This record gives sequence, structure tokens and C-alpha cells, in this order.
Amino acid sequence: MRERITSGKPQAQDRTVDADLRPKRLSEYIGQERLKENLRIFLEAAKGRGEPLDHVLFYGPPGLGKTTLAYIIANEMGTNLKITSGPAIERPGDLASILTNMSKGDVLFIDEIHRLGKAVEEVLYPAMEDFALDIIIGKGPSARSVRLKLPRFTVVGATTRLALMTSPLRGRFGVVYRLDFYDLAAMEQIVTRSAAILGVRLSPEGAREIARRSRGTPRVANRLLRRVRDFADVRAQGEITLDVAREALSLLDVDDLGLDEVDRRVIRTIIEKFGGGPVGLDTIAASISEEPDTIMDVYEPYLLQLGFLERTSRGRVATRRAYEHLGIPYPADTVQQPGLF
Repeated sequence: MRERITSGKPQAQDRTVDADLRPKRLSEYIGQERLKENLRIFLEAAKGRGEPLDHVLFYGPPGLGKTTLAYIIANEMGTNLKITSGPAIERPGDLASILTNMSKGDVLFIDEIHRLGKAVEEVLYPAMEDFALDIIIGKGPSARSVRLKLPRFTVVGATTRLALMTSPLRGRFGVVYRLDFYDLAAMEQIVTRSAAILGVRLSPEGAREIARRSRGTPRVANRLLRRVRDFADVRAQGEITLDVAREALSLLDVDDLGLDEVDRRVIRTIIEKFGGGPVGLDTIAASISEEPDTIMDVYEPYLLQLGFLERTSRGRVATRRAYEHLGIPYPADTVQQPGLF
């Protein structure tokens, strides 16, 4: 099953290159201006007091820079970054092992934090609030609880599903920010910066074309840039112009709005198989052989942003704009009006 080139989810073969393209400092980070300005203030205040930064939670669609911001926070604070994820911490002992190896001021980044188990969360609560680790020694009537003090550290959490996080866990984060899709100007800057790092010859028009089809997502932009670079190296002497970008992206099945074959299949399924909706998420997923969570996390956010889908209490509905984009007549325009004959 082929991986989507426009998916915001990281692909294994791209992780090393993504690390090279990742900004190291807040001054290098492009876009998310309000978040960036507030984070700069919080970082300067924490450093001025000689304290770790308060716990930070970032949420939003994949590929918008949540992991990058965790690296930046650690770099700006001059501390170490330890990385894990919710699914990787299966038992309370796994988390205890990580926490007991933290040093003062370290940053612990937990990706997909909404997938932490309940027992693991119970260990994390006192660690975040009191910087302490409660350990049960012994079993049965002789069991006793021992509290170990931990150095003050910062937890940076990232999630694409804020609603799935428990209220007690959300409440322990002092800084909570949503990352939004990037505008075209920011995407152009990101593509141009990445091209310079990769040593790619890229015209301003070529940069704009790649940025325009990148779904407002930096990870997608960098992935498209690398694939268009491959095309340019083979067929255009290594230079990405407007025409080269258009031809390469056309071969990749990425249209003018950044939609690929899978996006169009989601919309077309709702329109052609279910009369435009409303239709349930599970039904759509079964129809295109995808997981419901994948549709909700990866496909829907951008389709909703474009105004191609509506979420209703009865299911998903395709909008007029979706019909127009696929070149399908909108039902209301084809209904015979009474009194015309």
C-alpha cells in the first residue's frame, strides 16, 4: 500500500532529512507568529528566573511543527531533550525509568500524548505537579508507598486529538497552544529555506507553486520539494522552475489545491456512493479501505479547511465547493423547478 506524499505523518525514509531541515532556534522558525511571540516571552522569563519552562502542550494536525518546537525549547533553554511517545510507554515502570534519568531543566517530549494509558498517567501526574515519583514497595498488607523527589523539568506534549486527552492531564499543562495551517507567504519562505539547505536551484515561481500545493503543512512542503528535486535532476538539469514544478507535481497526482488521489477518493466516495451525505465516518473508511482515525486525523482537517466537507450530527456532507472541484454538477442545480413547463 503506497504512502501518501501529501500526508502530514512522518515517513521513515524522510526523518534524517527532516532533522537537517528543522529550525534549531526560535528566530529561525517561520510562521505561527502569535505562538512564537508568546513562547519567546515565556522562554526569556524562565531563563531570567533560572527556572525550567512550565509544561507545554501543542495540538493540531500532523506536520505543523510540534516536534520542531520541542527541539527549539530545549535548545533555547540550553538543556537536553528526551523523546518518547504515548504508545511507547506501555507500563508505569517505563515512565518511571525515563523520569529517574532526567536532569534539572531537561525537556521530556511526549508525542501522541493522548495515547498514554491510565496507569501511566497516574504516575505522570505527581511528576508534573510536584516533581515527585510515587513507588509502591512490597505487596499485600506490607506494601508501602515511597515518594522520590525528581529534579524540576519540563514536559512538552504533542497531540493531534486534544479531545481524547483526559481533563486532569490537560490541566497540568501551563501553556497550551494550537498550531494552525500556514499561510502561503510562510510556506514560500519554508520551501525557499529548505531548498537553500539542500542546495537546490529553485526559482521564486517554482517555490510558490510547491508552497501552494503543500496543504499549508511544512512537512508536506519539504517532502514535495525533495520529490520535485528528483524530477528536476533527471529531466531539467537540476533546476526547479514553475513549469518543472507543475509537471512534477502533476506526475505525483497532486492537484492545484494540494489534494492527492486519496483526498479526491474520499470526496468522490461521499458524492457518488452516498449522494453527497450525510454519511458516517466508519462507512467512509470501509468504502475506501482506510482506518476511521486516519481519515479523521490526516484527510479531514485540510478538506474541512478548504470547505469541501461539513461535519454534522448525522455524518459527513460534501459541499458545493467539493462538487465544483471534481467537476460534478451540484444536486440543487440539476433539480427541475416547478412551473418551468
